[in-house]
Amino acid sequence: MIQRFAASLLVLGLALGPLPASAQLFGPSDEEKAREAAQDSGIQTLQGTTQQQDGRIRELEDRVRTLTESLSRATGANEELSHQIQLQNDKLDKMEKDFAYRLCTLSAQQLGAGDSMNCAAAGTASAAQQAYAPPPGAMRPGEALPPIGAADNGSAVQGRPPGILGTLPAGTGITASAVPPAPPPQPQSQPPSPGGGAAQYDQAMNLMGRAQYSEASAAFRAYADANPDDTDLSPQAIYWVGNISFIRQDYAPAARAFAEVIKKYPKSPRAPDAMLKLAQSFMSMGQKSEGCTTLGLIKTKYPSAPPQTLASAASLRKTACSK
Repeated sequence: MIQRFAASLLVLGLALGPLPASAQLFGPSDEEKAREAAQDSGIQTLQGTTQQQDGRIRELEDRVRTLTESLSRATGANEELSHQIQLQNDKLDKMEKDFAYRLCTLSAQQLGAGDSMNCAAAGTASAAQQAYAPPPGAMRPGEALPPIGAADNGSAVQGRPPGILGTLPAGTGITASAVPPAPPPQPQSQPPSPGGGAAQYDQAMNLMGRAQYSEASAAFRAYADANPDDTDLSPQAIYWVGNISFIRQDYAPAARAFAEVIKKYPKSPRAPDAMLKLAQSFMSMGQKSEGCTTLGLIKTKYPSAPPQTLASAASLRKTACSK
């Protein structure tokens, strides 16, 4: 009985004993290989995805860095451009003030009014400190005005053909007959005005700043004729037409222009100055009575005129009309 049980155990041991050796001999099963292959594939896929994301992140960082550098350069260029524009604006403002002072000084020099026109107030301090050297043969402050019928070379100044000025506003005390008649319109070429409007006026100012007085006068006249309803710039334009003629000692057309400002634009800020210039033109033409009458009416007609205008009128009246 015992021998039979031992024999059964031996047979069972021999049957079960070779199994581990067989497993070690033939390696892992197909299922284990499939699981390992799936794990390796998942790891490789995850690594590939991570590398792609890292590449995109680096690309985005490069783009952000490039955009930041471009924005920095654009900001610097904009600041530099703004600085250059400010410098140009300051330069233009200084040139305009210097020109206003020089033009006022030249007017005073032609009239012989000395410092009574207060030219320093119209320009910059640097312009006021610059000594003005009149051109050869020009009048100096304090000198007597030349006769209206004579030019610098002694030849007679030819008058212009008669025309019709029209009547001045009531209450001025100045008759139209005192103002020289306007010549008939003559065809003439006008300087081009690319922008029209205020650009045409600015072009005329630029021409006057470059001492191109004939072209500037024509441009101012063209602007005033084309824009009669512009109560801001048109009286300014006509005033400069008269002032250019006055500086050239062409007093008859100067008087017509100044009278036109008073007639058409009596409420313009330029009207008091135009009336003062009209009086000076009368006196320069030898019409002392009309000039003194005009000077006396400035304060009455324009009590709110600029103080320097009223002071110049009073000073000139005291000097020229008290004799």
